[in-house]
Amino acid sequence: MIPMIPAVATIAQTIQLSLGPVFMLAAIGQLLNVLAGRLSRVIDRSRKLEDLHPRSSGPERERYVMELKLLDRRMSIINAALFLSVSSAIAVCTLIGLLFVAVLAGLHFGTIVAICFILAMVLLVASLISFMIEVRVSLRAIHVREELLRP
Repeated sequence: MIPMIPAVATIAQTIQLSLGPVFMLAAIGQLLNVLAGRLSRVIDRSRKLEDLHPRSSGPERERYVMELKLLDRRMSIINAALFLSVSSAIAVCTLIGLLFVAVLAGLHFGTIVAICFILAMVLLVASLISFMIEVRVSLRAIHVREELLRP
């Protein structure tokens, strides 16, 4: 008995089907890059403030504490966004793998493929919402202090 080998056209069609998820994976990679960059800057700023904090007093110390709390919150939000983005990327990779397994093995699990895609999109949307929240939180930290705006 000769094993069934999928035709080149079938494999080519599967590659075409997987291009959409591959582009999504590239976009998630760019989002991860942005999130990692933001996390790096937040960590650098918090380290700087941690060095300044012990040598400060009065209103300056209060300002450092407030900013450190804000930076800590931003780190948590970015970490959540990173986790959600990576989870979305894993779901996309699983989706691409399932597409090829389904074609090569002649399996019909379109529902599982659809669920994987929906899961990847939900995770990506949740990551983008986390990113948007982090950007909003970061805007609170960059306002110029009122006392510096007075002549």
